[in-house]
Amino acid sequence: QVQLVESGGGLVQPGGSLRLSCAASGSIFSINAMGWYRQAPGKQRELVATISSGGTTNAADSVKGRFTISRDTAKNMVYLQMNNLKPEDTAVYYCNSVVKTTRWTAGTLYWGQGTQVTVSS
Repeated sequence: QVQLVESGGGLVQPGGSLRLSCAASGSIFSINAMGWYRQAPGKQRELVATISSGGTTNAADSVKGRFTISRDTAKNMVYLQMNNLKPEDTAVYYCNSVVKTTRWTAGTLYWGQGTQVTVSS
């Protein structure tokens, strides 16, 4: 019913920048919180940043000052601007969204399929 598709990943040198995008589509009445998570090889998935429907943001300490989350509510999009990337930022990045498909249903958490970000010289 709802699909999330990430884009914008790739290979970048340390100190470089990337901008990830995530598009939500399908049976969407409204979207509450949206977020980005990442999972490095051999590690658990971890929070990167979230943004509420009102625009309040939260970010992991490891990315504060370097990554910025934003959203375009009209387009059902969420973005992650990543600057000053480090090798330890290498991971698969996933977006998620809490989506209401009708006015009367509770929000459901959906995940994208992930996009690879590799930071290496």
